[in-house]
Amino acid sequence: MNTTMIFKVVVSVLVGGILGAVTGYFGKCSSGACPLTATPWRGAVYGAVLGLIFSLSLNK
Repeated sequence: MNTTMIFKVVVSVLVGGILGAVTGYFGKCSSGACPLTATPWRGAVYGAVLGLIFSLSLNK
């Protein structure tokens, strides 16, 4: 792995985490059963994982 690829993965995870946290903050789920929008922390974790999967799927 070169440094450019690592940088892209880190940026994708950070952006996904931030977007997930924002989604969790503004899209609160009243029952708590919605994994992405239950809390900002859970949204950040799910967003970071989705960002990682997206980033790794695009890199060869």
